[in-house]
Amino acid sequence: MESKIKIHHTLLPEVKLIQPQIFEDERGFFYESFNQQKFNDSLGLNINFVQDNHSLSKYGVLRGLHYQDIPFAQGKLVRVTNGKIFDVAVDIRKSSKNFGKWTSAILSAENKNQLWIPEGFAHGFLVLSDFAEMQYKTTNFYSFKHEKCIAYNDDFIGISWPKISVELNISDKDRHGRTLSNFE
Repeated sequence: MESKIKIHHTLLPEVKLIQPQIFEDERGFFYESFNQQKFNDSLGLNINFVQDNHSLSKYGVLRGLHYQDIPFAQGKLVRVTNGKIFDVAVDIRKSSKNFGKWTSAILSAENKNQLWIPEGFAHGFLVLSDFAEMQYKTTNFYSFKHEKCIAYNDDFIGISWPKISVELNISDKDRHGRTLSNFE
């Protein structure tokens, strides 16, 4: 049973939507959620993940836009194991022609898709189901000192967050994220 992954391009060339091959029958399903060699070969990269994170958020929770400064910049491989989210990546590389542009994907336990967000991109998401459990791998360790936040509603970026039936639930830290016009 040779497992293959499909790589889909997003609006930002470095951010990739990854679709694993699912083996499903009346008993259930199986898929490789991660294979280092296939991941690197498929993307033409040499990525090494050092930390796995698992989070649970309720409907209407919006987290982000988060990133870490060098030398603790992180790439992330994000997937949802229960529920559904609107996942966003924003190019924050000042030297990039795509600086301030964003892309998004719906990630869910049902579609089993993953989003590869490399270093140099901020990450955020909105929970669209009663709750969502996310698991994501990072290429660098968490560092409180290097953690940063960009405003989820920055007009310069202009993310079109989905309309939902409740008020957004946003932490104080995320509510007070800085704008890209104040970006260092």
